[in-house]
Amino acid sequence: MKPKLTLKQIARELDVSVSTVSKALRDKTEISEDTRQKIKAFAKLYNYRPNNIALSLKNRKTRTIGILIPEIVHHFYATVIAGIEKVAHEQGYNVIICVSNNSFDHEVMNLEMLAGGSTDGFIVAVAKETQQRGDYHHLKEVIHQGMPMVLFDRIVEEVECDKVIIDDEEGACMAVKHLLERGCRRIGIITTVDYVSVGKLRTQGYRKALESCGIPVDEQLVLKIEDMDRSEEQIAQFLREQKMDGIFGVNEEFSTSAIRALHKMGVKVPDQVRVVSFSDGSLSARFIPSLTTINQHGAEMGEKAANLLINRLEADPGEEEPYKTQMIHTSLVERESSL
Repeated sequence: MKPKLTLKQIARELDVSVSTVSKALRDKTEISEDTRQKIKAFAKLYNYRPNNIALSLKNRKTRTIGILIPEIVHHFYATVIAGIEKVAHEQGYNVIICVSNNSFDHEVMNLEMLAGGSTDGFIVAVAKETQQRGDYHHLKEVIHQGMPMVLFDRIVEEVECDKVIIDDEEGACMAVKHLLERGCRRIGIITTVDYVSVGKLRTQGYRKALESCGIPVDEQLVLKIEDMDRSEEQIAQFLREQKMDGIFGVNEEFSTSAIRALHKMGVKVPDQVRVVSFSDGSLSARFIPSLTTINQHGAEMGEKAANLLINRLEADPGEEEPYKTQMIHTSLVERESSL
């Protein structure tokens, strides 16, 4: 068996330093384009493969990012992961994905496992139960140990780190104003309980849109879902008890459940009730009627989160960059449910 080609051998053959070879193979811009291409061509010709285990032991880095999300069967999180993986691949990083299933205990266990040497840093959307408990010691401890973290979507103000957020209030306001422009005046909202940050912000956007148009908020038209297992039953009861001409659902599940319940009641969408949803999931365009939604631009969120984390990982050890919060703006996708 032929011995593996090493960085030192490439450096000797091309009369450059080992550091130059390493940086060129990682596409570092401080190495000239000509030198980079020459080194990469030589490495490819002789089938050079980096020894990732040796690099990890030497640098105490795995070049792996840990992603922790609340749900796996969720179109939004799938698009965020796609954005993270795109940037990670371009920058020479791998990703490990763990799911908390919205459980505090699972989130803590996953984070402890990933922090045990599997990853260099984390991109996290906090579990619903973690927000309910208000216990963030595990997140703070990991950061205290020197492992960078980026929070996205469901963020926690008490945890000091980089964050990428959607302008949930702006998006909700846009959705409700769209219904107002279509002539709706009794607009209900199907939302989450307030400890879930995104639901709270989207409810604030709903209130803001109505108040800006001089329409008082009727609290009887605000349904807060806590038990997801009973959400369809609660939504159906809400629609039977309250007369509305417009509905804003803070996620795709609530909105499609509302349309199904209205259909069973013999109420036509959008002729009698218009519906707008937050989160442009895979079901929205295929549902009958197709669902008007607020697009969260998940892939863009993932790319920004990955760039923030990798920049933090690759910064000089002595650099103390202030934490950043980057905002993703939403957009309205008009379909049949609100025409």
